[in-house]
Amino acid sequence: MKRIFFVITIMMLTVSVQAQRRLHGQQGLQATIGRVDGFSKTSLNAGAALSRFTRNSHQWMFGAEYLRKKLLYEHQYVPVEQFTGEAGYYRTFLSDRRKTFFCSVGLSGMAGYELINRDKPLLYDGSTIMSESKFLFGGAFSFEIETYIVDRIVLITGFRQRILPASTVNKFHNQLSLGLKFIIN
Repeated sequence: MKRIFFVITIMMLTVSVQAQRRLHGQQGLQATIGRVDGFSKTSLNAGAALSRFTRNSHQWMFGAEYLRKKLLYEHQYVPVEQFTGEAGYYRTFLSDRRKTFFCSVGLSGMAGYELINRDKPLLYDGSTIMSESKFLFGGAFSFEIETYIVDRIVLITGFRQRILPASTVNKFHNQLSLGLKFIIN
């Protein structure tokens, strides 16, 4: 009996245990922050999302994003802000055997509101902004790399191309972001 207990103990100490990751129905909360259209100090994007994993490690994503970009007009910056909500599907196309590294591509539908110069049509020199704040619609194509730091915390690096044809200022935005995802169940 002691010999069996000893063998089982040795086996438990030498065998590595793998967590079950990206199971069907598992959910995660994520927060990201990054830059828009390059590494300019005048641009920022931040987002929060809920992801729900499907079979084969794919995921549905539901979230909200804030994007701010300041456009230079003579000696003053004019802020352009976008508040958007999204729903999308991300398909995993590459992962390692230990399930610690994943690459995914995704498509999302987006809708929101664009605010130009905080809805003030006049600039400091009396010029009038011709573009108006308005509702937006469009989509995004995303590429994400996820790396598990520990079993329930994931480091996310992402690139996204936003396409919002209703925008009067800029219809395309490139985003580069970094974030964390917390697996909640």
